[in-house]
Amino acid sequence: MKTNKTRKNDYLAFKRKIFSKVVILILVGSGFLMLLSSLLRGRFGNWIVRFLRNTFYLSESDAAIIHHYIFRNNMDKIMLVSCVIFFLIIFQFVMSWVTSYLDEIDKGMDDLMKGSDKEIELSPEMSFMETKLNMFKHILEKRERDARQAEQRKNDLVVYLAHDIKTPLTSVIGYLDLMSEVPDMPIEQRAKYIDITLEKANRLERLINEFFEITRYNLQTIVLEKKDFNLSYMLFQMADEFYPMLSEKKQEVVVNAEDDIMFHGDPDKLARVFNNVFKNAIAYGDENSKIIIDVHRQAHNAIITFKNYGKAIPPQKLDSIFEKFYRLDESRGTETGNAGLGLAIAKEIVILHEGEIYAESNDNHTIFHIKIPGVINN
Repeated sequence: MKTNKTRKNDYLAFKRKIFSKVVILILVGSGFLMLLSSLLRGRFGNWIVRFLRNTFYLSESDAAIIHHYIFRNNMDKIMLVSCVIFFLIIFQFVMSWVTSYLDEIDKGMDDLMKGSDKEIELSPEMSFMETKLNMFKHILEKRERDARQAEQRKNDLVVYLAHDIKTPLTSVIGYLDLMSEVPDMPIEQRAKYIDITLEKANRLERLINEFFEITRYNLQTIVLEKKDFNLSYMLFQMADEFYPMLSEKKQEVVVNAEDDIMFHGDPDKLARVFNNVFKNAIAYGDENSKIIIDVHRQAHNAIITFKNYGKAIPPQKLDSIFEKFYRLDESRGTETGNAGLGLAIAKEIVILHEGEIYAESNDNHTIFHIKIPGVINN
């Protein structure tokens, strides 16, 4: 791929080529005009006199007088008019050259807008513009392809969720009907059915929340409302709130945070970032393992890491996990509660805070790194 410096040099070469063509045309034209003037000097007057005599049947002396007063005395003006006409003709040639290049660019832009499969081809002088147009063409094609793939993934996900909703809903209705039809059901059995119904209802709630998440991502523009808050306290509180999810997989969370890190940012949006990353760590962490959250300040930046022990994320997928509707493990279906939006939303919020988020992974653990400016130094 050509660098900006190379493209600039190509453009300068194109300008020099146009300039040299114009200069050569002017020099050749001027030389031709001077040669014609020298050839006609002396002969022009004889030709005019002869023309007047033959056309208007004038005498030699009358034709000579007319030539003297009309042509010889106004020769400077005649030469000036001739030069103006001549240079207008040269200007027309130059404009034809320039407009021919503009016509090529216009045709290339039309091909670009039509989405033609063929590469855009321009004349050799316009190679720098040809490269740029083809680069735009490939970028637009990639964006269109990515948009179609994202839309397809979203549609597939909605279909999967709609299908999955039927299962817990059917179970909830079935167990409720059963308990309604058998009012004298033993207490132990009724308690068992109530626990199953509650589990299925919770599952149904998670699936419905995923629908809301998809709708919110597509329709809502994220706007930050920044204020001062205690970042350390937020993360400790979040760890407590996730106790039920952790207990299901017999996991433990350890929060290592500096005391009272005051931060200026949008607390609601950042809480969403940490929640989404934490959920991901729980979902993909091994059972009976630890999730370690480290928080410290670095100048005006807050550095937060989430470390979970589990299956490695392949290197080629580390960037893709932050794409919307991307699901790392399709085989796990919706059991992880992952609609493929959590990390994409987290990245968008972090970027809005002018921060960065990335992941690293090996066979032993996965770590999500979040760096956000906004620490308030006392």
